[in-house]
Amino acid sequence: MERKATPEDIDAICRGLPEVELGISWGDRPTYKVPRGPKGRGFVLYRAPHKTAVDPDTGEQYRDLLVIMVPDDAAKAALVEDDSLPFFTVPHFNGYNAVLVQESRLGEIARDELAEILVDAWATRAPKKLAAEFFAGQ
Repeated sequence: MERKATPEDIDAICRGLPEVELGISWGDRPTYKVPRGPKGRGFVLYRAPHKTAVDPDTGEQYRDLLVIMVPDDAAKAALVEDDSLPFFTVPHFNGYNAVLVQESRLGEIARDELAEILVDAWATRAPKKLAAEFFAGQ
């Protein structure tokens, strides 16, 4: 595996994408949004501990969860159903195109893999023209 992903990579990758800002959503949660400004839509959110997401082994609420948008149900299933990946979902997110991951488990994937997932998340929320320009320049 190339370099393992770290929680710091989230900020570096997200801020490296066009028109991204770190703002607030869901009341008070830090959220990476695209585009900048009042029309920004969240694609990565730092989720507060909540009774809807608990560790099945301990019964404790997860304290380091990220919510990452995915393009569709198939992408969500691919990430959640792959036992080699740390992504999961909870019933609260049924019907919602997003996966959860603990920051403390990001080291189970490569930084490049995390970057691919975050770029996909960004593209789900970015204006179509902005996303098209970004991918055309790749």
